[in-house]
Amino acid sequence: MPPAKNTTPPVTSERAEKPGNRPYHHGDLRSALLASAEHTLREKGAGSLSLRELARDTGVSHAAPGRHFKDKQALLDALALVGYDRMAQSLEAADDPALPLRPRLTALARAYLGFALDNAALLELMYARKHEPGASAQMAAAIDRTIGSLERAVAFAQQHGEIVDGTPEHLTLVVGSALHGLASFAANGTVPPDAAMDSVPELVHHLLDGLRPR
Repeated sequence: MPPAKNTTPPVTSERAEKPGNRPYHHGDLRSALLASAEHTLREKGAGSLSLRELARDTGVSHAAPGRHFKDKQALLDALALVGYDRMAQSLEAADDPALPLRPRLTALARAYLGFALDNAALLELMYARKHEPGASAQMAAAIDRTIGSLERAVAFAQQHGEIVDGTPEHLTLVVGSALHGLASFAANGTVPPDAAMDSVPELVHHLLDGLRPR
């Protein structure tokens, strides 16, 4: 009589190897880890993020996240890139080059502020990571994509004589600084979120017309 075959399947996936650990059922571990990391960031802050804790929360072995992120810094960079991609999608969806400058800029400002209010912790991480020494070319490209919507609106308006001459990058910085300042006030409670969103048209008015009486 031949010996019984071993029917135990080999471990070929990123399943946790500890007995009793939850099996991993996701089709994309990297995305699952990033989703879990964003939840932790939102609830507890960046200081609470660790690859080992993410592995436990996702139900995989403690070594599995290392196949996608070499360390915590790589995880933070990847999470920031997710944020920049999401912000870029929001801005690009809101942008309509066919609109006159004022409503076009208002729509972009609302999109930026909406993203900032919904993703305050993620936005803080995004800006922190872009200033890290040795930030990757991928990070720079992601930042350029988000700034691109505002810069295109500024450059287009200059070409049509709607705003003053000047370097589009510098004028975009002025616009972005005003928007980010309003978003920061809303995030820290200085301005209620609804009031911040309602004030966008006034902000755009002052950006375009200035504060001096005419």
